Amino acid sequence: MIIKAILRPFENWISPFAEKGDVRPPDTVWRFVWFYVRQAKSVIATLIVLGGLTALIEAGLFYFTGRLVDILDVTARENGWSGLLADHGWELAFMLSVVLVWRFLIMLANALTDEQVMAPGFSFLTRWQAYRHVSRQSLSFFQNDLSGRIVSRIAQGTQAVYDLVSTLIQNIWFVAIYLVSTVALMAGLDWRLAVPILMWVVGFAFIARYFVPRIRVRAREFADTASMLNGRITDSFANIQTLKLFSSERESDAYVLDGFERNRNAALAFSRLIVGARSSMNLLAGMMISLLAVLSIDLWLKGQVTTGGIAFSLGLMLRFNMLLGRTMGQINGLMRNIGTIQNAAEMISAPIDLTDRPDAVPLVVTGPEIRFENMTFGYGAARPVIQGFDLTIRPGEKVGIVGRSGAGKSTLVNLLLRFYDVSGGRILIDGQDIAAVTQQSLRSAIGMVTQDTSLLHRSIRDNIMIGRPGASEAELAAALKRAEADRFVASLEDHRGRKGLDAQVGERGVKLSGGQRQRIAIARVMLKDAPILVLDEATSALDSEIEAVIQSNLDRLMSGKTVLAIAHRLSTIAALDRLVVMDAGRIVEQGTHAELTARGGLYAELWARQSGGFIAAEENLAR
Repeated sequence: MIIKAILRPFENWISPFAEKGDVRPPDTVWRFVWFYVRQAKSVIATLIVLGGLTALIEAGLFYFTGRLVDILDVTARENGWSGLLADHGWELAFMLSVVLVWRFLIMLANALTDEQVMAPGFSFLTRWQAYRHVSRQSLSFFQNDLSGRIVSRIAQGTQAVYDLVSTLIQNIWFVAIYLVSTVALMAGLDWRLAVPILMWVVGFAFIARYFVPRIRVRAREFADTASMLNGRITDSFANIQTLKLFSSERESDAYVLDGFERNRNAALAFSRLIVGARSSMNLLAGMMISLLAVLSIDLWLKGQVTTGGIAFSLGLMLRFNMLLGRTMGQINGLMRNIGTIQNAAEMISAPIDLTDRPDAVPLVVTGPEIRFENMTFGYGAARPVIQGFDLTIRPGEKVGIVGRSGAGKSTLVNLLLRFYDVSGGRILIDGQDIAAVTQQSLRSAIGMVTQDTSLLHRSIRDNIMIGRPGASEAELAAALKRAEADRFVASLEDHRGRKGLDAQVGERGVKLSGGQRQRIAIARVMLKDAPILVLDEATSALDSEIEAVIQSNLDRLMSGKTVLAIAHRLSTIAALDRLVVMDAGRIVEQGTHAELTARGGLYAELWARQSGGFIAAEENLAR
């Protein structure tokens, strides 16, 4: 308890999860790093001071060694400890206090600040804020990249920021202070001994000037191929069932192996430069150590430096050489970190392309009425997927959207949910333009069951309660029962022995059947109980018996709600108030099932061509 009380102030120095408004970092390396560093300035300033003091003490130890040699050289052995302490007691006591007390206290404070503050505080701050910003990106952002690649860039990029800052303070800054101390102590002994050190620094600067820019380019290439490789591996594991069904192991391996080879080639190009830089530094170090040794011996032979001075200067130089060697080893990691940050900053710092307006207000739902007014939309530079679209859905009306594959049905739903912004026209809910309300309030007013049901890798309870986090256990149980999911949920048990609502469903719900996943999704929407209901093939994964039961439950769920339903199985929506037939992004027919079949148009054609309740798929260039 006492230890925890001592450590707690250090552990709470940085609040990594504190609320912060804009967490979008800049997109250049050093501005990206500074965005996070400035949030921990006091901690980093403390580490800089402590690191500098540590370097001074380390250099001072060699001075103490030299002084001790000189003191012993002039002290008569026959006088023993009493004579030694009588002549040099205060100086020896000072040396002892620095070694035993001050060195310990400074290094303890340094370790506490680094390990108890920076490691758990700063690293979590960078990762959390990067996640927060990226998680608010639009749907298209995630559709345009591999999820594994995105996760890799966040994890590696934020870790690289911590590693870079730590390396700069604990190694580069330490060596810089040690260098200044070495030059000052050498010059104090004899100014000529400082000359080889300064020559060393100049040579080091020339070598760094040649290698560092080239290493930086290769480091960025290595980081880019590393995130690409992680993305390919994640994609393969996430779709392992599809690969096992449709691809041979050799073909699957070839795609990932190509990523490994590209990453390895980038690593080899990077490591060649590192070898060149380290070899050049080692050659320079050997030359400077030899020069300093010859110079020191020459000065000793001339009686211009003492024996302790020789021991001090050579010891200090060997320690400095070891530090430079360690620094060259750190340059490898340093350049990797810079390349990783470059690679990650471009993605993490991307502006959110679909945001709430500054004056956005919460959506107020009364009806609700949905109105599409002269709406136009296209993906990128492609021709419009939906154009000149006008449709009004009255409060409480149940409307089915019908059309060939690619007619624009799912796009219509995505626009209603504002996963994309319309190119022209507008969408109104109860007279409010959805572009002028907050996205969270808009989506809170809409419950949706999709054709491709994807569950979170969490418990059954978490997957359903996400629809309404404040719901009671009784409301949860009622939603499960209405979705005909209560019996199979009660029998579930995962590989760790968790049962029922506490059982984990696996990534994307892979441990459940398609019908079970669909019923969990329906239970979630039933619990949410939003005023607008969107059904996109809500019962497509269910067998006929369960579908009949669920359909009756959906009928009760739809009561009093405004409903937009998409279906290829026309029998599931034939009884709705109105059916809207789309083709190539336009409305071509509207009416009840009886009216449309009697008209003999596209709907009647689709109905006639059904086999087993499904529309024969026809490819279309539009989405």
